[in-house]
Amino acid sequence: METAVEYFSIFGGLDVDIDTSKSVEELIETHILKRYKYLRNFIADITKADPEYSKILTALAIGDRRTNSAFRKVGISFDNGIEIVDDLCGLKVLKLEKSLQKLSKLSDQYTVSERLLFTSPVVRFWFAFVSPLFKGIKEKNYEEFYKKYNNHKTEFSDIIFEQLSHEYLKVISKDDFMFTLGRYWDDDINLDLVGKTKSGKIVAGSCKFTNSKIKKTELTNLKEKCKQVKIDVDTFILFSKKGYTSELKTLKKTENLQLFTVKNFSLFLEE
Repeated sequence: METAVEYFSIFGGLDVDIDTSKSVEELIETHILKRYKYLRNFIADITKADPEYSKILTALAIGDRRTNSAFRKVGISFDNGIEIVDDLCGLKVLKLEKSLQKLSKLSDQYTVSERLLFTSPVVRFWFAFVSPLFKGIKEKNYEEFYKKYNNHKTEFSDIIFEQLSHEYLKVISKDDFMFTLGRYWDDDINLDLVGKTKSGKIVAGSCKFTNSKIKKTELTNLKEKCKQVKIDVDTFILFSKKGYTSELKTLKKTENLQLFTVKNFSLFLEE
């Protein structure tokens, strides 16, 4: 399942068969880099061959995903930028996401910038690593591509892992389904997962796609963040790629804590 998540974060939305016995680098070359000219035409239809569309998508592909940050990064006014974003949302390339500030007792203090999600992982991958380096890739020189990809690949799957964690909760919470579920952020604090069930219970969580076991400090930090933003949590939820330390697992007996790993996502294959 670790491999499946990593490969889905790159090839999701691409209509090809992926052989997971092959390395991700080999698959990227076969299905994306060597098909650059074909895929470029497909992408041009999405962006209407407008360079400002491409600039905004590139700014969003790696970064904090906030509209204001992306517009500033590429030097586009808010009015022009939001018009492009609205069009891309209409084309179902992007999806707007709002911070779930309403779950905080500080919700009336201020409103933060919206964030944007790519609806297709492969389109996000394209604008993160391919589009900005098209000159070399077009000439089949992949050195610069691999340098950038290797610098960012560790965190690139994080957002996909978070989204899959959200979807997993929706599937398993059938009796007391998630009435609302998303993320919280403000100018200082980010929460990977917050939600409210049909019965009114508040959940908050952390999702870590890292190569080490999650320690008790992750739960401590999550609790402190929720305290700072005044979210009264009934159940804390952690999702991990590599599992948890023994110390953290023992806390399940005494606290309202749920622990999941990437292996739980095999449920999606059953569904």
